[in-house]
Amino acid sequence: MKADLPKTSVAEHLATRIVALKQMPPAVRRKCEDLLIDVVGLCVTARNEDYIASALAGLDDDGPCTAIGHARMLSAAGAAFVNGTAAHGEDFDDTFEGGPVHAGAVIVPAVLAACERHNADGGAALRGIALGTEVLCRLSLVVPKAVHKSGFHPTAIFGTMGAAAGVGAALGLNAKQIVDAFGIAGSMAGGIIEYLAEGAWTKRLHPGWAAQSGLRAALLARAGFVGPRTVFEGVHGLFNGFAHTSDGDYEALVGDFGARWVTETLAFKPYPCGTMAHPYIDCAKRLAACGVKAADIKELICEVAEGTVHRLWEPLASKQRPPNGYAAKFAVPFLLATGFVRGGVGLGDFTADAVRDAQVLALAAKVRYVIDPKNPYPHNYTGHIRAVMRDGSTIEERQPHLRGGAQEPLTRQDVEEKFVLNLRHGGWDANKTAAALKLLARLYDGPVDLSALHG
Repeated sequence: MKADLPKTSVAEHLATRIVALKQMPPAVRRKCEDLLIDVVGLCVTARNEDYIASALAGLDDDGPCTAIGHARMLSAAGAAFVNGTAAHGEDFDDTFEGGPVHAGAVIVPAVLAACERHNADGGAALRGIALGTEVLCRLSLVVPKAVHKSGFHPTAIFGTMGAAAGVGAALGLNAKQIVDAFGIAGSMAGGIIEYLAEGAWTKRLHPGWAAQSGLRAALLARAGFVGPRTVFEGVHGLFNGFAHTSDGDYEALVGDFGARWVTETLAFKPYPCGTMAHPYIDCAKRLAACGVKAADIKELICEVAEGTVHRLWEPLASKQRPPNGYAAKFAVPFLLATGFVRGGVGLGDFTADAVRDAQVLALAAKVRYVIDPKNPYPHNYTGHIRAVMRDGSTIEERQPHLRGGAQEPLTRQDVEEKFVLNLRHGGWDANKTAAALKLLARLYDGPVDLSALHG
């Protein structure tokens, strides 16, 4: 061992905590139940979309595992990839506000596929989903915002590591094997954010790719393949590669792991678009509801976090007039204009016709932003709009936090109502929807039987 390497690495500390953790608080189980419902609903809502057709057509590895919403069965890696891609495809999945990262779309598909293929039960699935989610979210706190600023998608990078942890926990890997799984997964992580340029599809596959990569890493480690134990903090490790620094708050990852669960704070989305846009949509809806008319508005000025500008606000002209429906999901000027004109933002607001709506585009063209240096992002997502009227008056709306997040969480009823709407959008009838909900309600307490989720 070289003198400059740590006696006990970050991955070794983390793996020890993962293996030692035997119980979780009831609130974490409830959050994992919500995650399961939400992710399955999102897989079904995307099942007929063109990107899922392409994802399925591009796979030649059939097997015994469920691609949710489809008749065709796939290998474990294939199912993890398709389900992860579908769950994130409409950008309607959960968010960890501290990251920001999307946990459910990575961890649930990876762990379900591993359990289905390797005959692990629902209790193992619950353990894997809880621990994989916790690892993914905590990794995003080590060097906040740096991965995004370096041009990578944090969900893709940290998701691969979280999936390795989740599958490893579900399949009962020992601490050494989990360390190796982390080390292997570090060489499988990737995901650039150039999709922002023209609304390409690649962000959609990042969670799916992370899910199948983490699954493969865990299986390789279980079989004895060795990975670097300094995968996180090493001079050529994960954070150096994707955040351009090996210095970070590793205590945020391992310090109170198992004693405090950040998983409890996961946010579920009320709108199918970029999370940081949600408070601005809420502000726009309130402006419209109080009688403000679009024709009377001279401009809409929004206070924003500097860390969101490069993804959601610039180049401003293309965020006011996005080239397609997918690009529109990450364009706050367009999204808040849609919320104002249509009273909300739903799955039907990203069609080719919707992104050419003259009323929406006319209002989006009036949107500007200023950077608020005191904005608390990424620890809290806020919204603000100052409407400057043609008569010189101003009207302001502020949103102090994210609806659906830790400060205003969705209820189980909200999550189930979203599930029903998603399944209806995916073409499933009431009977099939009821059967799916019944299966999910008991999955953590019995076998991992996904037959009611086949297409």
